[in-house]
Amino acid sequence: MSLLARLAPHLPYVRRYARALTGDQTTGDHYVRVALEALAAGERVLEADLTPRVALYQVFHAIWCSSGAQLERRGEEDAAQDDPTRRLMRIAPRSRQAFLLTALEGFTPSEASQILGAEFSEIEQLIAEAQTEIDAELATDVLIIEDEPVIAADIEALVTELGHTVLDIAATRAEAVDAVARKTPGLVLADIQLADGSSGIDAVKDILARFDVPVIFITAFPERLLTGERPEPTFLITKPFQPETVKAAIGQALFFHPRNAAKQAA
Repeated sequence: MSLLARLAPHLPYVRRYARALTGDQTTGDHYVRVALEALAAGERVLEADLTPRVALYQVFHAIWCSSGAQLERRGEEDAAQDDPTRRLMRIAPRSRQAFLLTALEGFTPSEASQILGAEFSEIEQLIAEAQTEIDAELATDVLIIEDEPVIAADIEALVTELGHTVLDIAATRAEAVDAVARKTPGLVLADIQLADGSSGIDAVKDILARFDVPVIFITAFPERLLTGERPEPTFLITKPFQPETVKAAIGQALFFHPRNAAKQAA
């Protein structure tokens, strides 16, 4: 199989990543092109013990770190950039890379360590640093839809630890609708099966019909959402959950949701 054929399925994704990393599609595409030219000329090679996608990102980073990363403007913001891009560009380059590789591109921390040539522990630290910056900037009001008091308390503690405010804890669909009628949340964390037999899915539908807010489902019944019959949620966490998984999902949901860009610009 030719080099182009091996890499073609991954090019749209590395272009997406390059745009997020550099803050500009034209600039990002330039570095992707340089990386491909280096591979074609034999100046760089794909590591044989890595998957093609991981190896491609690794080569891109070698090119980026040798030139692009040295040219970043410090303390400057482009008025043409949207707010998520501005927020990204304010994060230190190394932390931004680790965050984007895991949050946007879906690489595991282990794969990110291969791409960046860093120890696993360093990747975890870089992700945590980026997450802290994001959480501090995007603090918001959170509605928790959960009928189990112990689980609701655990989620409330996680949300509060991240610097957010718990707007309300609703145990039924009706309580959730009443809660958003009183005040609009900036984020919804929802279970599926609720106390009175009502559905968290229906509660979220009611909320989204009125407000554009990011939603994270936390449920013991993920199969009810992964049916292929409707658009599947971006953020779906299975119970029992790991606290760090919930924290990461909250940061990603707030950071990448379009509504937050509009809110910041207002």
